[in-house]
Amino acid sequence: MHGLARSGGTQELLRWVSGRAEGWAGLLGGDGTVLHGVARVADSAGVGSAALAADCARELTALGARSFSFDKGTHAALLYSLDAPPDVPAPVLAVVGRRPLPDGLPTLLADAALPLAMCWAAETVERKRRRVDLAESRGREAVLHLLMTGQLSIAHQVAGALKPSLPDPVRVCVVECSGRDRDEVARICADLSGGRSWIVRCPVYASHLILVVPAKPGRADGRLGPEVASVVDDCFVGISEDVTLADTATAYRQAFHALAVARGLPERHARFGSAPELALVAGAEGARWADALLAPLLAHLPRRGQDPGSQELAATLTSWLAFSSHATDHLKIHRNTLAARLRLIGELLELDLHKVADQSAIDLALRIRATPALPRPARPGRTPPEPVRSPDEILRVPAVRSWAVQQLRPLGDPGAAGSTAAPYTTLRTWLACEAQLGPCAAALGISVPGARKRLSRLEAVLQRSLLRTPSARYDLWLAFRALDLADGG
Repeated sequence: MHGLARSGGTQELLRWVSGRAEGWAGLLGGDGTVLHGVARVADSAGVGSAALAADCARELTALGARSFSFDKGTHAALLYSLDAPPDVPAPVLAVVGRRPLPDGLPTLLADAALPLAMCWAAETVERKRRRVDLAESRGREAVLHLLMTGQLSIAHQVAGALKPSLPDPVRVCVVECSGRDRDEVARICADLSGGRSWIVRCPVYASHLILVVPAKPGRADGRLGPEVASVVDDCFVGISEDVTLADTATAYRQAFHALAVARGLPERHARFGSAPELALVAGAEGARWADALLAPLLAHLPRRGQDPGSQELAATLTSWLAFSSHATDHLKIHRNTLAARLRLIGELLELDLHKVADQSAIDLALRIRATPALPRPARPGRTPPEPVRSPDEILRVPAVRSWAVQQLRPLGDPGAAGSTAAPYTTLRTWLACEAQLGPCAAALGISVPGARKRLSRLEAVLQRSLLRTPSARYDLWLAFRALDLADGG
């Protein structure tokens, strides 16, 4: 019995007892609720045995007795009340079998009561610990979601109860645990950072940890990412630039892109290369354009109290652009709910959310909107301007063209774009096919695995993630469009 308690716990002990009793064995609450139940003999494994045990458990509780026996027809029931802490209701061990019961069964049950009580107590503590861990994990996930959507005040309030306080400025690291258990890696990261970093289990990718690290000298400085990669030999780490806490969403995208680069490096860690943020390059006119484009969405009033409002729709749109169908995991909503919200958003904005061009415009507008430092120029007159759906006017700005050139410089000479094997051709074809591998492969005249390999190689060249979300497809589409406009396209 003690060996079974160590190796299999309550369930295996009950299985063994049911075999010795040639019947049904289980643990029940005082109200007759079956906590665990096992039947080794099919003849007695029906609902009747559990129902008889439940009736007897309620009778035992009503009598205030420690043990109870009952005969009913061809079956007999034996019950023992197990020991439990004073503030915890004691469970009842019950056995139901055909009469006559095996010799010595009452003594056997009395002996089994102690290891069963110990197993049940240990498992109860473990269940409570897991619930606490899950609650804390969900709380940290909620804080990250608030940071991603720019709700800093609420994020600080929730973080104050969980500890540590949110740092500012920050650096974001994305750790991909390819082989080791994610919880174990999270403990290693906590030790290496001295408890000063926010560690969140990614709700979208089951193998990812998101670390929000203080971006200042100390134990949790720029060495944390490389240290994690050196200690955990089967992980990859992407590291963002230093940003303000309000720009956590941007830092996450940077770290995710750096992770795509880290997978191809022997040191298994990479930091995001310095590059201007298009939301800042767009300037004040970009801010005005973004406000006009998103105005129908931000002014939306739900018809019913249970319908999503403008903030919830904007958060849904941001999550979907970042994670595609995985937004259901991020937002904890059903896929039908996500589809219904996206249909409504498309109607409000009068854009086709299935097209990369419109996705890119909305993504840029949301990023500009999330950059509070940008000034909003006043417009003469009281009538708000009609929204300009296309970002072309913004993309014609000389500073944006310089940004586009910098984005595409790693692809090499644009003059080689005539070849189907050229990076420019592969990338432009993929974007023209709405970033779908199948149509892209058909257009290039190669197989789908071949197209995937080309894009994987381009990830290393561009130092951006293409095939996994968050993807750089929006920036790349905007960069190509800016260059086309500069060339008179």
